[in-house]
Amino acid sequence: MRGLTTKRLLTAIVGGCLSLMAPLALADYEGPKLKLRLAHTAPPGNHITLAYQKFADLAKEKSNNKIQIQVLPNAILGSDRVLIEGAQRGTLEIGVSSTPNLANFSKAFQTFDLPYITSIKNQNKLYEAINPGGPIYEYLEAESNKIGLQPIMYAEYGYRHFVSANKPLNSAIDLAGLKMRTTDSPVEIDVAKALNTNPAPIAWGEVYTALQQRTVDAEGNTFPHLTGAKHDEVLKYAITSAHNYGMQVAMANKKWWDGLHPDTRRVLQEAALEAVTHQRKVLWPENEKQARASFEEKGIKIHDATEEDLAEFKKLTQPVYDSYAAQLPSELIELIRATQE
Repeated sequence: MRGLTTKRLLTAIVGGCLSLMAPLALADYEGPKLKLRLAHTAPPGNHITLAYQKFADLAKEKSNNKIQIQVLPNAILGSDRVLIEGAQRGTLEIGVSSTPNLANFSKAFQTFDLPYITSIKNQNKLYEAINPGGPIYEYLEAESNKIGLQPIMYAEYGYRHFVSANKPLNSAIDLAGLKMRTTDSPVEIDVAKALNTNPAPIAWGEVYTALQQRTVDAEGNTFPHLTGAKHDEVLKYAITSAHNYGMQVAMANKKWWDGLHPDTRRVLQEAALEAVTHQRKVLWPENEKQARASFEEKGIKIHDATEEDLAEFKKLTQPVYDSYAAQLPSELIELIRATQE
């Protein structure tokens, strides 16, 4: 390829992956023009939406305007499940899903649903393992390939906290008796039961009305996702339980991905890593700060969980962890645990 030295080319061949080569200069891109769609469910303004737009902008820049990515947010093309099914069929180039919803396609992703398997204080170690070349990345890539998918970008979703529409939350005990909205994730449902709440799996788009009409009393989600969906208009209390970590994973159709020009794949890989790094360092922290400020402006009382509070949450949910960990890939669990030491 023009503009590539023998040394750089050999590095790529020996490593078995073009992504090991130094980034291409704009004039070096030799791939064809390409237009593709990336669809996800996060609302406009959310750090997830901004991260995928950053990915699109970088891909365009690095390819000298040859790669055009249309980012479709806010569930325009459907739910997480619909988007991943579209990617599998090849009717959508890249679909995005949260890790809990990806568990419907591969049990490996259910591992991240385990309560307190990760912690905010060890987040940078986790990033290193999830980035290309890291052990968790390689494990999940292999699992995804088995179901016709290729991971492109592990966008940050963040840590979920419990919130309530009508009852103060100052400890794990305060959740008892509440009707808790959950996803379809079996782990999330059993966590809700372990905390003595009554789980109610409800589609995300229906939760605002459910809270408003008191069909449900509480839910667990990130502050930015809650403010983006305007749930802060009907919520009154929150506790920073950080009980569950999630990502919004961009998945491409594997056959489509393999058929791309090598330069095209490399530009998309480089753009994805740069975009997610920017999201983790800038977009996510800023959005978290803004969302918390919005909570406070609307009068939502936030209890910042103490170490004792978190210990109680962990104690109550440990049986759920143990039960599901026995059913999930032990190798992946150990890889994640290694990032928490």
